[in-house]
Amino acid sequence: MEERLIGRLDRRVSVVGLGTWQLGADWGDVEEKDAIAVLEAAVASGVTFLDTADVYGDGRSEQIIGGFLKDHPGLFVATKMGRRMPQVPENYVLDNFRAWTDRSRANLGVERLDLVQLHCPPTPVYSSDAVFDALDTLVAEERIAAYGVSVETCEEALTAIARPGVATVQIILNAFRRKPLERVLPAAEAAGVGIIARVPLASGLLSGRYKHDTVFGADDHRNYNRHGEAFDVGETFSGVDYDTGVDAAQEFAALVPSGVTPAQAALRWVVQQPGVSTVIPGARNPEQARANAEAAALAPLPDATLAAVADLYDRKIRPLVHDRW
Repeated sequence: MEERLIGRLDRRVSVVGLGTWQLGADWGDVEEKDAIAVLEAAVASGVTFLDTADVYGDGRSEQIIGGFLKDHPGLFVATKMGRRMPQVPENYVLDNFRAWTDRSRANLGVERLDLVQLHCPPTPVYSSDAVFDALDTLVAEERIAAYGVSVETCEEALTAIARPGVATVQIILNAFRRKPLERVLPAAEAAGVGIIARVPLASGLLSGRYKHDTVFGADDHRNYNRHGEAFDVGETFSGVDYDTGVDAAQEFAALVPSGVTPAQAALRWVVQQPGVSTVIPGARNPEQARANAEAAALAPLPDATLAAVADLYDRKIRPLVHDRW
């Protein structure tokens, strides 16, 4: 699989990675053996970048990855911290950072974390010199090798990119969330900051599998967070109204080249955006993990398809999301 260099990390990562929120069983029951099977399939398909967080399954995702690492050294694991306490800037302090990263180090079974990302903290955190001084301290103490941020908005991303120690920015980017293309990706590329593209399928909408009457489980955020009840609504269906999203996804599927699934085309769209380092789709089973990885080797989407996707966004999606994030 193609690997791309993240300048501020001086490290190459697979252009398709694996997001592991679902391995924490936050989207429904996931047996450990099934989670490991997903990891095995992804790595066998060339994935070298895994993204997790300390709150995914209250550490379960990290623990499963930690066990997997014992037999698969050399993988790059990015985790996240900050959501274990009330979301106020006052909680983003060095003592908490030490405690959170110590817990993640134990879960993952490593002395030093490859990359720690602030997990969509309150907006004022990005402007706090004390926060980034504390992150620099974690690097100096060799608790972490590098740090980045996971953001909700483009303005947060741009503020973070201006910080010289920020190695990566994780941001929602997909055919239904195009605003980062305007300023964030060019700024990151110019600064050598890696872009980790999350929610690439708009919570599954772009797979084309969902219909207006699809029912999601009670423990699935696509059920309980449609209006931002639990966290930022932009994390669920990229903030697009569900029924509008289903209609737009059907139109997207009609644009997909022959022999390619809508999900693979959606991933390919992300991969070929200038400035993207890696895209991190989740996978519920080995077949999904392999299919996602295969998107890295697909031919680039032709200009006519890209133009049609842009037109679809402008007609049906832009008014709902563009100015919000």
